[in-house]
Amino acid sequence: MLLQKMKNKFGDQNAERTSLLQATEIASRRNLQLLQDIDAAEKAFQTKLIPHPQPVVLSLETRYWASVEEHVPKWEPFLLGRALYPVRTENQNEAPFVQKEAKS
Repeated sequence: MLLQKMKNKFGDQNAERTSLLQATEIASRRNLQLLQDIDAAEKAFQTKLIPHPQPVVLSLETRYWASVEEHVPKWEPFLLGRALYPVRTENQNEAPFVQKEAKS
């Protein structure tokens, strides 16, 4: 009789374990689906929030980058530390935005 009770208890534990494993798997699938739904909703909101740039903005951006590409060769030696500031001020020996040393 004790042996039968132990077998029944073991069977019940196995059934409970199987049930918990199934519930865990179902919850994992549900959570994965929820994460995918959240990602899809986030992407949908992002596309709605970012308006397409107006033609004027696109034109300004194109002109800006053309200007940058045009001036890069003049600025490159300065940025690499090989030359002086490429734009001269009234006093040809000074670069703008550089503070003069205080004289004692």
